[in-house]
Amino acid sequence: MKKEKPTPTPVRRCSVGGQAVMEGVMMKSDVGIAMAVRRADGSIVKSYQKFRSKAQKGTFWGLPVVRGVVAFVESLKTGMDTTTKSAELYGEGFDEEPSKFEKWLADKLHVDIMNVVTGVAAVLGVALAIGLFMFLPQLIASLIFGKAVSGAADKFYVWRALLEGFIRVLIYVGYLFAVSCIKDIRRVFMYHGAEHKTIACYEAGEEELTPENAMKYKRLHPRCGTNYLFLVMAVSIIVLTVIDVIMHALGFPPANMGRAAMFLIRFGVRLICLPLIAGVSYEVLRAAAKTDNWFTRIIRAPGMALQLITTREPELDMLEVAIYSFYLAMGEKNPLEEKKLAEEAARKAAEEATAEEATAEEATAEEAAEAAAKTAKTAEAAVTEEAPSSEPASEDAE
Repeated sequence: MKKEKPTPTPVRRCSVGGQAVMEGVMMKSDVGIAMAVRRADGSIVKSYQKFRSKAQKGTFWGLPVVRGVVAFVESLKTGMDTTTKSAELYGEGFDEEPSKFEKWLADKLHVDIMNVVTGVAAVLGVALAIGLFMFLPQLIASLIFGKAVSGAADKFYVWRALLEGFIRVLIYVGYLFAVSCIKDIRRVFMYHGAEHKTIACYEAGEEELTPENAMKYKRLHPRCGTNYLFLVMAVSIIVLTVIDVIMHALGFPPANMGRAAMFLIRFGVRLICLPLIAGVSYEVLRAAAKTDNWFTRIIRAPGMALQLITTREPELDMLEVAIYSFYLAMGEKNPLEEKKLAEEAARKAAEEATAEEATAEEATAEEAAEAAAKTAKTAEAAVTEEAPSSEPASEDAE
């Protein structure tokens, strides 16, 4: 078994990040979003669209923490769009005739019905995530420590917050283990590994970016979204515990409120703090990915360990797809594609030359046959003229 190269300190750092999709890889750079998908017939289809994040330097959206919130929202939208687009590129688009209700909606609202469906799916996905990672942990902690009471009277406010965070992490890890058991998801995780190996090979700057060379690198990467989501979980424990300490000191919520109202107020405070948590987690991830020392390695360690679940060892053809997407996102020429196009052009030229030779040989054979036929006819005519008459000779009468 070949020993993998560790992910090195980048020689040429790039800002490209990616996402595994159905039978392909999406790569996003500062200027555009690229996607490459391998179809069932073995061909690779590509897609590219210009993209520029709102989190630009010198603007409000580009401020620290704020840019993390922007990046989180943009990644959610990009994730939904690329998932749908990858299915279309693979060839699983739906060409069914829209129903009367869909036509009526499109006519009245003047919108594409697919955009509406995608939007609704995104809202439901966010709602499910909030329910699973925010509401459920708080509910379980309340059942263990008792229903939420006033801030001043809650004796277990610190333990309650810590337990909520611990349950949140357990749900996240359990979810990853569960989906990794699905066959199709395991294949997506293989493309996830291909994405990481491709970026690591490019950033190392030691070898040409080819599937064989990329295969040598580890499938774990410090800028992975898995790291980010774990940091969100970890930072949420710290931030929400501090918030509960402040609420306890202020005696909020007050004791004259109903317990159900107190529960909902604590839940509402947690929702309000989500953008702050996302922004702080983003800054921690950026800082930990820029340097490599014992402290940053400790911060990255849990997320890197979880990548052992969310990534799998890819195949060479998967790495080829990831490289196609990477070069397209970078706006650079793809040596693999150029080589394949040159080979295809040479093959077609050889086929055409062979066809021309066959046509020429066939024409020559036909000419030779015609010449032989003419020669045979000439010889037959000559023989006919020289042959003696078959009539009997007459005798002279005396």
